[in-house]
Amino acid sequence: MTQDMITLGFDDIIRRLQEQAVSEKARQLLAETKPILNEGQCRARMEETTAARFVMENAGTPPLPETDAAEESLFEAVQGGMLLPIQLSAVARFSSTVQRLCRYLMGVQVYSAGIASWHTQLPDLGQLQDRIERSIREDIILDDASPALRSLRRQKERAEQGIREKLNQVLQSHKKELADSYITQRGGIYVIPVQKRFQSTFPGQTVDSSAKGNTVFMEPSAARSLRLELEALLADIDAEERRVLWELSDTVASQEEPLRQALRTATELDMLFARAKLSMEMKARPAELSADRVIRLAEAKHPQLDDAACIPLNLELALPDSGIAITGPNTGGKTVCLKTVGLLTLMAQSGLHIPCGEGTVICMADRVLCDIGDNQSISQNLSTFSGHMTNVVRILEECSKDSLVLLDELGSGTDPSEGSGLAVAILEELLRRGCFFMVTTHDPQVKQWAQKKEHVVPARMAFDKASLKPLYHLELGMSGESCAIEIARHLGMDEGLLTRARQIADIGPDAQPKPVQRPMRVPASNLKRLAVKTEGAFEHFRMGDSVLLLPDNKNAIVYKSADDQGYVVIQLQGQKMKVRHNRLKLLAPADQLYPPDYDLSIVFDTVANRKAAHTMERKHDPAAVVVLEEGKEN
Repeated sequence: MTQDMITLGFDDIIRRLQEQAVSEKARQLLAETKPILNEGQCRARMEETTAARFVMENAGTPPLPETDAAEESLFEAVQGGMLLPIQLSAVARFSSTVQRLCRYLMGVQVYSAGIASWHTQLPDLGQLQDRIERSIREDIILDDASPALRSLRRQKERAEQGIREKLNQVLQSHKKELADSYITQRGGIYVIPVQKRFQSTFPGQTVDSSAKGNTVFMEPSAARSLRLELEALLADIDAEERRVLWELSDTVASQEEPLRQALRTATELDMLFARAKLSMEMKARPAELSADRVIRLAEAKHPQLDDAACIPLNLELALPDSGIAITGPNTGGKTVCLKTVGLLTLMAQSGLHIPCGEGTVICMADRVLCDIGDNQSISQNLSTFSGHMTNVVRILEECSKDSLVLLDELGSGTDPSEGSGLAVAILEELLRRGCFFMVTTHDPQVKQWAQKKEHVVPARMAFDKASLKPLYHLELGMSGESCAIEIARHLGMDEGLLTRARQIADIGPDAQPKPVQRPMRVPASNLKRLAVKTEGAFEHFRMGDSVLLLPDNKNAIVYKSADDQGYVVIQLQGQKMKVRHNRLKLLAPADQLYPPDYDLSIVFDTVANRKAAHTMERKHDPAAVVVLEEGKEN
């Protein structure tokens, strides 16, 4: 699916179409729906959709089978696998539904011979269905699957009955040793509860014990031989059940070709009736498709808009005219108009019905190309204008005489005069190619060009200036005003600003502004800034002051005064560190400790630093390095 289709909302239509399908296979194939470029095939697809909807309206929804489970089971059987009962049941259900679908199709002959003819593509799977259903029901293998299986299961029932009778005898003869009088099973073995203290004397074998250990579950010796006979029967039953499943799996594999034919036909019908269901959901109808150069929309609606609130669109464009230039206010529905034309074209050319009135004609296009919306991209370093131009360049590279081109706000987002020139030049090129195009604009020069240019139809979206409300219907043959100032007033813009805007629009930006009697109110700021610390907000220390570091109670010397955050750099035991000012207590100021002009570098710098600094004062020495220490926070 192309980006143009996604921009127009075709992907959403396809999702809605997929929701109408019964099988996952049909949904996957419907995801690949795209416009048909062959006129004959396109018309045939539309006629099929129309016929399918007519059939559904008169005969009801067809009994379409869910194909996925049957297809997976067939694949496994053909690969030589043994199908489980639930898989065989899926094949039987599919076969049964195919039979019902066939009868449905044969019954709609009166409504559509074409739809009814699909029954010839459905093979008779009745024998396969009967064969499976005689042996399988959901996840159960029936006794009737084979005479041997029926006989073995009867023997099993008798063996189980014999075990229960034997255990009942034991219950009667060993009441004193029992913890309770009932028969149960542990690990598939019939047992009875025996008191722990009689475990060693009770004639039998311990199989399990209770949670508390007071009771043991024992198999009486008298029942052991019967249990071994039962286990042998169970093994024979399992072998016979597997033989039945293998036989049925081989039967399914032998019907590979008719089953695949039924799966293909059922999927095709699922897709066909999905288009009909979508038509009914959208209250749509077939449109006439034509490869001639004509578009005629009658009471057309955008399928993604609420049906009750959507204003129908009426539009006609036919040779010798090639383009429509739409003007009008921002809220008038110009972009919706473009999207409606583009989306309905894509839908109709894909064989889908569209929400429109009788007489609608859709012109087939080899491509529907559009530039709609903001194409700004931060990741690709594209401004809005650059994004639009990148798209337009692509459109011009792909556009043929049979393309439909939709351009929204062409030439906007840049210098007005240059944008106007670009817009007109692009439209002239589209006109030269002879393709159908529609463009929306607020640009006065583009409006004038459209009004004067032959084969271009000016149009406007109707707008009620009295109520300042858009009317959302297209009027061909005339240009409209943007009504920007009126709309801004309606939306609550300050009257003083509107007066100034009108003045600039009429005279130009050099017009002297008139005095404003009541300027707009400027709200107070809610920004919370960091408070600026003034000098004296915390105790000031100077280089050389002798201080006491708290709570360590260690003597130190101030290397750098407090910064704006109140951090002081001190030297403690030859190491420099940053500490909060409130951790320092002044012992003696520097002017009491050192004579005037005393070189404090003697106190703070290393001998190597002082030598390097002295050397650099006398001459340049590239090998001299002075290391400055800022101090670590503490």
